[in-house]
Amino acid sequence: MVAEPQKELRFTRSGQAVLYCVTGAVLVGVAVTILATGIYREINPGLPHPAWAIPCLVMAGACWWLAWHLTKHAYLILTPLGLEIFPFFRPAKGMQLITWTEIKGADVDERERWLTLHFNENRTAGMHLSLFPVRRKLRGLLSRAVLGRVEKS
Repeated sequence: MVAEPQKELRFTRSGQAVLYCVTGAVLVGVAVTILATGIYREINPGLPHPAWAIPCLVMAGACWWLAWHLTKHAYLILTPLGLEIFPFFRPAKGMQLITWTEIKGADVDERERWLTLHFNENRTAGMHLSLFPVRRKLRGLLSRAVLGRVEKS
């Protein structure tokens, strides 16, 4: 961790958070529909009981909490020391620091979906990082920052 946070670039998993926000909104819509049709249960007993809205609301809350968590916590941090990579599960334990001196080259595919870090001159040893978790409009910034930093080293 850098003592001067203004010298780091943080990229969160906000690209994945959109999916969970939309899923949460759809689940709330389902819950409201179940509650609204529950009024007519006496007329049509085949309609679902209004209590079925509770699991939908619980799952919607879980989706929104997960979306909040994904947008708040880092996925990649570019620091003057190197590139910090945080996994989805147990990020504090599984955090990996790759120093700029270890990286001999970097490539981003043409669709900006994968970042490849190369650890030798032959480009045979490397690491592939998915850029899907990063919002689409920030992927260009991430690739320029990494490629610019690797070329300077």
